[in-house]
Order: sequence, then structure tokens, then C-alpha cells
Amino acid sequence: MKVTLDNERVLCAVDDLADRSSRGFLVGEGPWPLSGFLVRKGERIHAYLNRCPHVRHRLNLKPDEFLTSDRTLIVCGSHGALFDIESGYCISGACLGKSLVSIPIEIAAGHVVLAEGVEPADYE
Repeated sequence: MKVTLDNERVLCAVDDLADRSSRGFLVGEGPWPLSGFLVRKGERIHAYLNRCPHVRHRLNLKPDEFLTSDRTLIVCGSHGALFDIESGYCISGACLGKSLVSIPIEIAAGHVVLAEGVEPADYE
């Protein structure tokens, strides 16, 4: 059975996201598209809003760079806060105890896609 994907909801191919790697994405149009990122740890892929809970700015300073040099934690490039990959929970830094906003995703036909019902406008 052939699966038809909504190309506007496709974030990347699963095979394009190696273990312990990250990748940013934008979904939607206008001045405020949904800005998020994916992180793969083993077979699990997590998606988060690209917004630090400390001052609400983007986490990455360079494209697709959301992880510490040893690739074990998510890092805010501006002030160095550290977040657990699996939960998005801040374990060190100015936003200690807060969490990144998780974005629901699904795997379909070998692709990572926004889960059904997720609307970019919900994350403004």
C-alpha cells in the first residue's frame, strides 16, 4: 500500500538524521513559521520548539547545531543552558528546572512528519 505524505508536514527522511545528530526545521509561512529542531538518540527522534525557555530566543547559533560537542545534551548557544535530549528538561543554566516545548511528530513512510493535528500557529 502506497502512503501519500503531506509535503508541508515532512521534516526530513529518518535516514537523513544520524544517531546523536540534530537538524533544524521551519514549517509554515509568514513572519512566524514554526521553528523547531529534531534530535536523534538511538532509534528515538525527538522534536522541540527552537526557543530557549530562559529568554525565548533560538537555541542554535549555527545551522543544525543544537548539541554539545560530545553530542550527549542539547545546548543553548547563547548562554550555555543544557537540556536532556529525551525530555527537553534543563539540567544546568539560567533556566534550570524548565523544559523545552516538545512538538509531536510521527514516522511515516520513512520520514519524520509533524503529527496529525499539529498546527504551526499553535507555537507562536
